[in-house]
Amino acid sequence: MAMSYKARRRWALVILLIGMPIYIAVAWAILSRLSLWQLPVVVEFVVFVLVGVAWVFPLKPVFKGVGQADPDAKD
Repeated sequence: MAMSYKARRRWALVILLIGMPIYIAVAWAILSRLSLWQLPVVVEFVVFVLVGVAWVFPLKPVFKGVGQADPDAKD
């Protein structure tokens, strides 16, 4: 069952305001325990970019179309 436009907007807001800071803290904690400083800078950069973008893929359906006008709204 697809989420309504309003539900997607609410979930997007919750994800950005609550979920993202939690994800950043968890990713930071995990990556700080790894010894990435022993790797070349380019590899370290790629790891940080992948971790920074990884949250987008499972949440793409929630954010898709949120910035558009409400398709269910009456004109």
